[in-house]
Amino acid sequence: MTSRISQTTQTGEALDMFPDFPPRDDMQNFQCLYRPSHPSMLARHFGNPDTTIVHGEVPVSWRPRRGNGIRIPDLLIAFNVSFAALIRENGYGIIEQGKPPDFVLEVAPKTTGFADYNEKREDYAAFGIPEYWRFDPTGGSYHDAPLGGDRLVDEVYQPIEIIQTGEQFYWGHSNVLNLDLCWEDGLLRWWDPVAGRYLETHDEEADARIAAEARDNEAEARARELEAELRRLRESRPASTDSDSEISPMPSGRREPCQDSPSTSTAPTGRLRSMPSGDTPRDMPPARPT
Repeated sequence: MTSRISQTTQTGEALDMFPDFPPRDDMQNFQCLYRPSHPSMLARHFGNPDTTIVHGEVPVSWRPRRGNGIRIPDLLIAFNVSFAALIRENGYGIIEQGKPPDFVLEVAPKTTGFADYNEKREDYAAFGIPEYWRFDPTGGSYHDAPLGGDRLVDEVYQPIEIIQTGEQFYWGHSNVLNLDLCWEDGLLRWWDPVAGRYLETHDEEADARIAAEARDNEAEARARELEAELRRLRESRPASTDSDSEISPMPSGRREPCQDSPSTSTAPTGRLRSMPSGDTPRDMPPARPT
C-alpha cells in the first residue's frame, strides 16, 4: 500500500476568497430576516437572479483578504453585478464586482449597537454604499430609534427622513430599492408604492394560497350539489303519455276561421326600453402607510 499526498488542483489566485465567518451568535437575524423570508421575498421581487444579489451575512470589502477591512452586513442588495463572482469569492469583492453594493441593512445587536452608528457607518460610507439602514425590533433599546437610514451624498451619509404615523409604526423610503421600509409593531415590512401593497412573506403567500384553494373546493362542492339536485328533479318528473300528445277534436258548432275574413283586431305592439345601468363598484386600493 502506497501513500499519496493530496494536492490542490487550483492556483493561489483561484483560491483568493473571503474566509468563512461564523453566523451571528444571537437570534436577531433569524427572527427578523430569515424566518419571515425577507431575502428570498426581495430576490423574487427584483428578479434577474444572475445579476441581482440579495443575501444575508455576506462579507464585504475591496477584495478578498483576511484581517481588518471586512464588514458583514445582515442584509445586502446589489444590482447589475455577478452572483457567480459572489459564490466564487465567497463574499462581495467591490473591485471584482466593479461597484459597491447598493443597499445594506443591520439588525440591532444586543451588545454592539454602538458600532452600527460609528465604525460600520464610516466603513460603509468609505466603501461607497449608497444606502445604509438600521432596524431595531425592540423599538429603540439597542439603537436610538426603531428605524434609521442614511443616504450617501458627496461621500458623506445624510439621514433619511423617517416618518412616524403611530405609536407602533415608522417608515422611510429607499431610493435605490424604490420601496418603503416599515417598522410595524417590531416587524420589518416592505411596502411597494407602485403596486400599492406590502411584499408578501412566505407565510402570507401560503395563507393566501390555502384560502384560495378552500374557496375553490367550496365552489366545486356547491356545483356538485346543484348538479345532483338538478338530476334528482329530472328523474322525479313524470314521463309523458301518448294521450297527452293527441290533438283534441274541435267541438261541434264551432266554425273554422275563414281564410278570406279580414282580421278584426291587431296585436298590440310594444317598445323595448333600456334600463339605465348602475355604476360598477370598484375595488378600493390597499392602504398605504401614511
